[in-house]
Amino acid sequence: MASTAQPLRAAIIPVTPLQQNCTLLWCTKTMRGAFVDPGGDLPLLKSQMEKHDVTIEKILVTHGHFDHCGGAAQLADDLSVKIEGPHPEDMFLLEKLHEDGLRYDVPGRSFVPSRWLDQGDTVTVGEVEFAVHHTPGHTPGHVVFHNAESKLAIVGDVLFRGSIGRTDFPRGNHQELINSIVTRLWPMGDDTFFLPGHGDPSTFGQERQSNPFVADSVIA
Repeated sequence: MASTAQPLRAAIIPVTPLQQNCTLLWCTKTMRGAFVDPGGDLPLLKSQMEKHDVTIEKILVTHGHFDHCGGAAQLADDLSVKIEGPHPEDMFLLEKLHEDGLRYDVPGRSFVPSRWLDQGDTVTVGEVEFAVHHTPGHTPGHVVFHNAESKLAIVGDVLFRGSIGRTDFPRGNHQELINSIVTRLWPMGDDTFFLPGHGDPSTFGQERQSNPFVADSVIA
């Protein structure tokens, strides 16, 4: 993904005490971009935007946990852009972003996105299009973003390298999460590179081989 010949580039920027992976995405043709899951540390995010000379046109949100979107409302105001996502089932989480953020000394502000997202929707970053997939389990309104051309998926807290998202939070559901991974993520292809909400990237193929929760041998 380092070559400017590719239509899409991404930079991972860990934010908040929970080291959540905010992603700066941009279209190399237009240099217009988006922040995905800006949980906090807004000065750092803005410095990365300036470093890469990207003009932010929107904010994308995978789900409603504070470490993923606590800073979204303020950043949207600062940059005069709109927020797209998550799915409306996560409204109950967006309503208590301030309360939840206080536990970790992370500023949070509730918001209603300009656009809710659902299975089958698409979002654009510059001239690059991402398919939206509704992936409940970690939260009921979680979504992931997939660009087939670049073989890239941004999966929030659905799947990690060697692990899966927690389901012990309010309205989490373990079986729904497994179903989301198997029916929504695996069809994207084993060679799809994914950026998780925490930790290192991986590929779906690698996780199907070795992930102790969702490897093919485990699911079978």
